[in-house]
Amino acid sequence: MMPPSEHSAVVVDDHPLVARGIADFLRTHGGFARTDAICRADDLWAHIGQFGAPTLAMIDFWLPEGTALPMLARFRDEYPATRLLVISGDGDPVIRDKVRRLAVDGFVLKHADPAVFVLAVAAVLRGDAWFDDTSVVAQATDEARSLPLSPAELGLTPRQGEVLALMLKGLPNKRVAQQLSLTEQTVKEHVSGILERLGARSRVELITRLRGKRIDV
Repeated sequence: MMPPSEHSAVVVDDHPLVARGIADFLRTHGGFARTDAICRADDLWAHIGQFGAPTLAMIDFWLPEGTALPMLARFRDEYPATRLLVISGDGDPVIRDKVRRLAVDGFVLKHADPAVFVLAVAAVLRGDAWFDDTSVVAQATDEARSLPLSPAELGLTPRQGEVLALMLKGLPNKRVAQQLSLTEQTVKEHVSGILERLGARSRVELITRLRGKRIDV
């Protein structure tokens, strides 16, 4: 395996702020020499054609065209040396099982503590698997002890509060839209407004900042 100073990573997520935030986090906390944020599947394959396969690919399970399963299968077939770490805001155990069956190296929830991201990346880079089956249970346990906040306390509208409450539960935009009977584009606009209002650069930063809190709506 290459020394850490030569490691490269790509983060695939259709939300540019999330992709860039995670890529920056990997560079500053993971010792990667190069990290790139990619929002479209076509851009990923073009990137690999130009720069070669990365040491690590961190891929969101839910993409605009559906699940990342076809992308993961292609990665495993064509670039077997790349370590694959799936991320998702959806804690459904079925997702974890599906990616595990594809011989993916690991799975981590987007709302996990940043320290968990560091541990997960370190594990898959050294050849170990990382499937934190306790994440969903821990989230449910912590919720009962979380500090309640109202949307008004955060300077948010009631609808933004509803969106934020579901974000903090780890739901991706598609699931938020379904639960609130909104279009996914409307949810994206609400998320952008929430990030701007609360001064967060990315979804990951926002969730980390509000860890231990819940939104009462």
